[in-house]
Amino acid sequence: MVTSSRQWVVTASAAYCAFVHGLQMAEDFPVVSLDTDASEAVELLAARRLPGLIVVDEKGRPHSVLPASQVVRFLVPSYVQDDPSLARVIDEPLADQVADKLANVTVRRLLPSEPAELPVVNHDDTVLEVAAMMARLRCPLVAVMKDEEIVGAITASRLLELVVTQH
Repeated sequence: MVTSSRQWVVTASAAYCAFVHGLQMAEDFPVVSLDTDASEAVELLAARRLPGLIVVDEKGRPHSVLPASQVVRFLVPSYVQDDPSLARVIDEPLADQVADKLANVTVRRLLPSEPAELPVVNHDDTVLEVAAMMARLRCPLVAVMKDEEIVGAITASRLLELVVTQH
């Protein structure tokens, strides 16, 4: 059986990834509370170009992930979401609406009304376990936990970097 160099690289990367765990993949990541001012959270998302934020409850435990796409959904009027062709004819820049829509709003209000499964992985979970969680929840990041404490986060781009990088 002939094995191409491409197959070998994929096999080598897969073997390497089997030994990498959540703690090694985790990166420092900002955390906000349910009561954080929405404007502050949005500024953090924008300034650091983050795919989302980890939201914690009053006790500092993970509550949810606020994807940047959910913030955009909050900002775009529902009638435009229902009929995107209206966006072309409305003469109101989104930037002007942002400050108004975020005034006196907390992160809690930006979250979807239906609670989603918590995107949390353990510090010793493998690359495949992390990838499965992200794929199943369609979440751009997961919080990494060790001994009931957040030790960081893994973004989808970080996970992909590990998978495609030759080791």
